[in-house]
Amino acid sequence: MAREGYGRWLVLMVKEPRLGRVKTRLAREIGSVPATRFYRTTARNMIRRLARDRRWRTVLAVAPDTALASPAWPAEIPRIAQGRGDLGDRMQHVMDVLPPGPALIIGTDIPAIRPGHLARAFRLLGTNDAVFGAAGDGGYWLVGLKRMPRVRQIFRNVRWSTAHALADTQANLAGRRVGRAAEISDVDGAEDYRRHGGAGARVVCPPWQR
Repeated sequence: MAREGYGRWLVLMVKEPRLGRVKTRLAREIGSVPATRFYRTTARNMIRRLARDRRWRTVLAVAPDTALASPAWPAEIPRIAQGRGDLGDRMQHVMDVLPPGPALIIGTDIPAIRPGHLARAFRLLGTNDAVFGAAGDGGYWLVGLKRMPRVRQIFRNVRWSTAHALADTQANLAGRRVGRAAEISDVDGAEDYRRHGGAGARVVCPPWQR
């Protein structure tokens, strides 16, 4: 990616919406077709809602790396490959390759996210080295770093997909100032899916609505 100078970076971690490759836990409970449809709809609407906000620059971090040229992604939004390894390896790679400036990383299976949530998280990075948005199950839907000074290896030895993920990551930030953004639940299982009406994100919130 060409260096565009100092700014705020929003990274959306996205997967190519292929049947059987996304929302596998949800698929086991409701079926692969509705789970893939949910992911595709939610990802599309989140990109529309968040990517054109001028308060930050949006980048799509794509998996697998071979899907960088997929027509699933809007052509005007920059893309980078997530790289190899577990979730922590891939998020560390994203933080390492971005141009300078504070950065937030989020997933694309959280229909409740609005631009205001991200604006507040960026404000928290003004006085903190890192920021987290808890997901309510011990994980987190958002992680952000000021990256000045650069904090390395914050994702080391994290027990992903467990109730310890947030605590493990915060343990790697001992001695650093950490802010907390809003707590928002993601959609992992059938109960979460039903709570969101089974559609993911039917209503798209335009960027100018907060």
